[in-house]
Amino acid sequence: MPKVIVKQPKGAKLSFKPKQLTKKFIGHLQDRSSDVIVSRFGLGADLEHKTLEAIGEKYGITRERVRQIEHAALGAIRKHSVFKEESQVFTELKALIKDLGSFIEEGELLTHISPDKSTQNHVHFYLVLGDDFKKIKEDDHFKSRWHTDDTLSVQIHEALHSLYGALGDGELVTEGDFITRFIEECRKVNAAVLSEEVARRYLRTSKKIAKNPLGEWGRAGTSGVKTRGIKDYAYLMMRKHGSPMHFREVAKAISETFNKKTHTATCHNELIKDSRFILVGRGIYALKEWGYKPGIVREVIKDIIRKYGPLSKEDIVDHVMKERYLKKNTILVNLQNAKYFKKDKNSLYVLS
Repeated sequence: MPKVIVKQPKGAKLSFKPKQLTKKFIGHLQDRSSDVIVSRFGLGADLEHKTLEAIGEKYGITRERVRQIEHAALGAIRKHSVFKEESQVFTELKALIKDLGSFIEEGELLTHISPDKSTQNHVHFYLVLGDDFKKIKEDDHFKSRWHTDDTLSVQIHEALHSLYGALGDGELVTEGDFITRFIEECRKVNAAVLSEEVARRYLRTSKKIAKNPLGEWGRAGTSGVKTRGIKDYAYLMMRKHGSPMHFREVAKAISETFNKKTHTATCHNELIKDSRFILVGRGIYALKEWGYKPGIVREVIKDIIRKYGPLSKEDIVDHVMKERYLKKNTILVNLQNAKYFKKDKNSLYVLS
């Protein structure tokens, strides 16, 4: 069997060696202070970022005391001559972040710099040390993010809030149109967007908007964006198709589009249970949002007569065929049920 070669993602090309640089930064600290910094930022063999509580238990001190030691150690590093001597690292990182748009989600920034978790931890340590880097913690609307421009940060937040507010609950927008909308919102607040890729980075800082598997953007958490199972994939496929589909077609489309093996019976069961889908024929489903109404054939006929008044047989057939994929004879058989329908003096059908 031939050997499979997996290409590892490449990060940014750094002019410095993180582990060696970190040793210079913390080399003058006392043992406990050095250990607190290494543990808090995952700078050693253990890449986990230790909590204040965990470090406090190790030394038999309070979490507040650990916080004080960490704060004092960072201050000591900034005051040491090495910090000034190695200032190029901060200049380099600032230039890198500027190229990325000067505002970026933390995970994306670190992954862009390196796929290696250890390197990411060291770079995160430098971001905390540097005066030019501002971190904004995760909140209900945004992921953790870093920026190097206070004014731009405020502008991007405003533009993203405005973009979200203008979105309908179930609205889905193609990526190209969505980026255009967002750039327009940025212009309104005088925020310069360097490129479409930078715009995408800004968009990815938001927790309130997201992209579905088909590349369409909308409000995060809505059924058109967050796919939780076969029924949501079915919704995306039918919406993309734009017209009613047989459940076998839906299952096949899900398998081919998302490379997700889908059994026809499972797909059928999911469509039956979900109110977003309306059965409009033998095994054929449509989306409720297209204007189709639930109910058996006679209920559809009753609704049509209530809406339009007395109708001829031909008119009723025409109206029902717009609502359901049925044989004409199936509609006529339902019309013959005297319990529900009768003819008036003009030979038009009315409700019994």
